Amino acid sequence: MKIPTFSLEDQDGNNVTDEDLKGSWALVYFYPKDDTPGCTTEACNFRDGRDMLESYGIKVIGISKDSVKSHRKFSDKHKLNFTLLSDESTETIQAFGSWKLKKFMGREYMGINRDSYLINSDGEIVKKYEGVNPKTHIAEI
Repeated sequence: MKIPTFSLEDQDGNNVTDEDLKGSWALVYFYPKDDTPGCTTEACNFRDGRDMLESYGIKVIGISKDSVKSHRKFSDKHKLNFTLLSDESTETIQAFGSWKLKKFMGREYMGINRDSYLINSDGEIVKKYEGVNPKTHIAEI
C-alpha cells in the first residue's frame, strides 16, 4: 500500500512531502504530544537508536499535531537528531489511519494513536506497528 500524499512543515519550517521519502527507507511514527512522558521516552529512544536504524538504511520521521514552534522546542530540549513534522489539521494523521477514538477516565475523544509505519524506498508501507509501547518500540523494529 502506497503512503498517503502529504506536505508538512518540519521543526525548522522546511516543507517535507511524501515524495521526499522515496529513494530510502523510513519509519514514520505518530505520537500524541510533544514533551509528555511517553512521547519523550519514545523520541529519546529514536534519538539514541538512530545510528542503529540508519545502519539498516532507515530514517526516522515523527508526526504529531503540535505546531512547528512546539516541535522546535521539543527537538532542542531533548537534542533530537531526526525530523518532526507538524500536522495541526490532522489531515495526514487521518490519512495514515492513526486518528482514532480513544478513552481516558470514562471519556471518549478523537486523538492520535501511537502507531509507526515502516516505508520502503518506493513509498510503500511494508509494516504497521499499532499502539506501540514507547519504551520498547525501537527494539521491535
